[in-house]
Amino acid sequence: MPVLKPQSVLDGHSSNRTPVPLIVGLVVSGVCLLLAVAFYLLTGGPVNVGVGTLLALPTAIVLVGLILLVDRLEPEPRVNLVLSFGWGAGVAIIGALIVNSVTGALLVPSVGQVAADGITASVVAPVVEESFKGSLLLYLLLVRRHEIDGPTDGIVYASMCGLGFAMVENVLYYMRGIDDGSLAFMVLLRGVISPLGHPLYTSIIGLGVAYAATHSGPGRVFAVIGGWIGGILLHALWNGSLTLLGFPGMVIAYLVELLVLIVLVVVLIKDRRRLVRLIGRYLPAYIPSGLVQPNDVQMLGNMSGRRQARHWARAQAGNTGSRAMGDYQLAATELALLHAHAEKGTIAPHQFFARREAILALMRMARDAFFRRMPQPPPPPWAHEQPSGFFKIPAELKEMPTHKLRAQISPVGPRPPQARSAQRPPQERATQRLTQQPPQPPAAMPPRQQPPAGPPQQPPAGQPPQQPPLGHRPPGRPPQPPGPQGPRPGGPWPPR
Repeated sequence: MPVLKPQSVLDGHSSNRTPVPLIVGLVVSGVCLLLAVAFYLLTGGPVNVGVGTLLALPTAIVLVGLILLVDRLEPEPRVNLVLSFGWGAGVAIIGALIVNSVTGALLVPSVGQVAADGITASVVAPVVEESFKGSLLLYLLLVRRHEIDGPTDGIVYASMCGLGFAMVENVLYYMRGIDDGSLAFMVLLRGVISPLGHPLYTSIIGLGVAYAATHSGPGRVFAVIGGWIGGILLHALWNGSLTLLGFPGMVIAYLVELLVLIVLVVVLIKDRRRLVRLIGRYLPAYIPSGLVQPNDVQMLGNMSGRRQARHWARAQAGNTGSRAMGDYQLAATELALLHAHAEKGTIAPHQFFARREAILALMRMARDAFFRRMPQPPPPPWAHEQPSGFFKIPAELKEMPTHKLRAQISPVGPRPPQARSAQRPPQERATQRLTQQPPQPPAAMPPRQQPPAGPPQQPPAGQPPQQPPLGHRPPGRPPQPPGPQGPRPGGPWPPR
């Protein structure tokens, strides 16, 4: 089997080839985009299409750059981002053109042309356009769920889809502006005043999809439905205000969208801090294995420390060293996110183990690539003359934390050890057999595990029974990171 490339590991792919569903999605998006361009050429002519495209491109380029800047800490697969943009620019555009046009034509005989245009813009278009854009997010939730790790990912995918839709739609509006003399107003309105309209609407759906991807239980369905309704209502507010109230309505809708934008920025900031906290929460459990050291965890959990480490790697080993350090940092981030998924029960144990092995292999690969270029570098600045996992990863990692398994309560009482072992995943049973310690004699067992040898001993009169100290854990078990409700004796992962 060929060795996975670093990007394939980071993207969560099992091979170096692009998944077939993504290829199919790109082809369908491209075909739909060609159909939309053909429609534009037939209705507006090549000159108008060219001018409209040149006016729409700068806004799209700037906003795509901003989205990629937001996505730097844990970047999403590039092919997924291209698919999101292409889906909005192709599938969503051609679908909205067809449905909106047909619905408007059906409404004209009953309500008249003016009312039909108003209903189509204020009611039909928000539902149709957000549904076509949201279908891409639904696909990612159902097929590529493991690639959505939090609100930032949902906003990034939704914004890319909305930007693709907005760019192609702007070309149409600019073409109409050329014909009726309102081109300057259209460019000002859609390219300067409200360029974030469609990304904002779809980002509300993206938040619901992100919640569903990172949680389990019936609340996932309500989150998606709530996000869908929120995106449609925000879109309808903008279109309806412009249609019914004119300039005053536009001001009101603009203020509401500005408030929503501020909320999304706050969500992005909090989510970035959450990602950094995950590194500090889960990676310390790998210190006993030698994979990382305390100074490595501090560097990985600090944006300035990560940047300083990349600069040091570039100074020592050039661009190769910088890329190697970047891959090492991204792999460590993915490892923390993997444990976050395990904590919430959104990944199966066998998937957890396979994914972790690929991440650990990438960390070794990144380290080897750096030292092939610079065999004897000076001590890194973040280590402070202390050992670093980046400099020496043990050949065999021991005492690593494992997948958190949810306790299953049997209605007929506890199951025997043989039954519990038989129902565990094969990979976990094999891992446990390889790493479990030889049985200890009964005298060496902790007091709470010794079989009773007689009647229970009662404490002396007036003396309370002794309780184990807070934070007590069995000997040999590495310390585990605290949970959301405080310290958890023993942690959520038994030693492998």
